[in-house]
Amino acid sequence: MAAAAASHFTFYAIGISYRKADAVTRGSFSLSADAIDNLLIQAKAEGIPSLAVISTCNRTELYGFAQHPFQLIKLLCEHSHGTVEEFEKIAYIYKNEAANDHLFTVGTGLDSQILGDFEIIGQLKMSFKKSKSYQLVNPYMERLINAVIQASKRIKTETDLSSGVTSVSFASVQYILENFEKGSNQNITLFGTGKIGRNTCENLIKHTDNKEITLINRTKDKAERIAGKFDLVVKDYAQLEEQIAQTDILIVATGAQNPTVSKDLIFTNKPLLILDLSIPKNVNENVKELSNVNLVHLDELSRITNRTLQNRENFIPQAHQIIKEIHSEFKLWQESRRFAPTMNALKTKLSTLKEAEIKSNRTKITDFNQEQADLIADKIIQKIAGHFANHLRNEEESTEEAIELLNKVFKLEQINS
Repeated sequence: MAAAAASHFTFYAIGISYRKADAVTRGSFSLSADAIDNLLIQAKAEGIPSLAVISTCNRTELYGFAQHPFQLIKLLCEHSHGTVEEFEKIAYIYKNEAANDHLFTVGTGLDSQILGDFEIIGQLKMSFKKSKSYQLVNPYMERLINAVIQASKRIKTETDLSSGVTSVSFASVQYILENFEKGSNQNITLFGTGKIGRNTCENLIKHTDNKEITLINRTKDKAERIAGKFDLVVKDYAQLEEQIAQTDILIVATGAQNPTVSKDLIFTNKPLLILDLSIPKNVNENVKELSNVNLVHLDELSRITNRTLQNRENFIPQAHQIIKEIHSEFKLWQESRRFAPTMNALKTKLSTLKEAEIKSNRTKITDFNQEQADLIADKIIQKIAGHFANHLRNEEESTEEAIELLNKVFKLEQINS
């Protein structure tokens, strides 16, 4: 049981995702980097022993130990714009093994909006790394995320679950390829050069053969670093309105908490495709009032892309088998942690008996060899402990009853407390 890792605490996974929450609702529960930091600081102050937070365009989730899931729900709602009432309508709460299963499913891309999207594992790694910097990752959660990472690597290398389109950032590129003739050299503006923006830029270069790409970012030097790799044009944020007037395709991935593009910035009558890859939405819905503008949000892009991913579904059983193998290894480790205190107490008890026997016989036996006696006795102790460990590990009926019996037979209660 996961709670063994943290006394009276239980392991939970709580959150919302694209499955029940639309883009607007996901935006309400999204967490900025600063909000995540503040949430973790508050969690530590409130005595939560281990917690990781992830907030992406598709989901916002908390994984951690708590006495009650409401502790985690309260933290999420206090640091986002979501409410408890809204959360209860669309959220999910998983406990212990179900929480483990959910993290495996999320981390391996099986629960991604685009099946097989492996960007999520990198985001999970970063979230656990941040929690570790606050000393908020206990051994249980560290072992669990490492198991999920291992499963993700194996699925990526042993199956074709990630073949072809691999992320939301590429979905926009696929949409462009499907709706514009290749080589037609549309004027593309990428507004926002965070992670999604960077990935989109690389996919644009790789798959469209289009060199007419302009980058704009609030922090110009970030855009310049990316542009330098591909010899692209960079313009100041102040030139956004002017640049939109020259643009055929505007891709918005700014990651802001409020819309950064509205109809007030659009002064052109020529057709303009706007692809919004952000959560919360970074493009105001009022752009639809302009007859020349076609606005497509990432939720729609994902649905379009998913129609091309039917081949990936053939590899879902293979992915589940890999998860099952690695999850079984994790469960063995989990079980071993349950009886580790008893095994340590048993070894201590046997070592005490050994010392007493050696002391008693040291003067009674001629040419007594202390070194050999210690060596043989320690080997016997290891073998006895090994037999008991195997018994506890393979005990199908009740590990708790077997531990209790060991405590009684060897009088380990006081040592094990």
